[in-house]
Amino acid sequence: MHNQTTDTQKQYPWNKGKLIGQKAPLKQQEVWAIRVRLELAGRKRDLALFNLAIDSKLRGCDLVGLKVSDIRTGDEFQSRAKIIQRKTGNAVQFEITKQTRSALKLWCGHSDLSPFDWLFPSRMDKSHHLSTRQYSRIAAKWFASISLPRSAYATHSLRRTKATLIYRKTGNLRAVQLLLGHSKIDSTVKYLGVEVEDALALAESVEL
Repeated sequence: MHNQTTDTQKQYPWNKGKLIGQKAPLKQQEVWAIRVRLELAGRKRDLALFNLAIDSKLRGCDLVGLKVSDIRTGDEFQSRAKIIQRKTGNAVQFEITKQTRSALKLWCGHSDLSPFDWLFPSRMDKSHHLSTRQYSRIAAKWFASISLPRSAYATHSLRRTKATLIYRKTGNLRAVQLLLGHSKIDSTVKYLGVEVEDALALAESVEL
């Protein structure tokens, strides 16, 4: 006899009921809403992690893999830093704004981190850095704190936030490509979700 599949045994697509595709970037007011909550709660690590995630536009694996020496020279936090991306092996540079440097200084001072320490060490074992899974759980709490739907936001939302804002303000895909560390402009186009309407709007703004 052949086994008959019952209703409870039916196989459903893994993505049934889930939102698939690029995660939404945060809006400016949402960035500030999360930032203020972290500041008021005195969450030094989370504030430093959140601010640096927005500024750096790094993938989660590169962000959690930073060492203090990657962003600090002596006692001074750099306004710009450069790392090698794990996924591509290519170098990428990023800015570190004043407010992010302040948050990092508070965090490193509070945790007494040395130049050779992980910038965001695991609380379970300081010889290891925060895992991408832990980072994802932390970010989920940030989004939940301002009632953003979990299905639409993830750590990639933080990587996309500033890049999307820069593109919308300038229309400069090449600049965003460099900031994200993409080797091909096509990747940046897909990443930002640039549509024909965007292209036409930009074209219409140029008069010859």
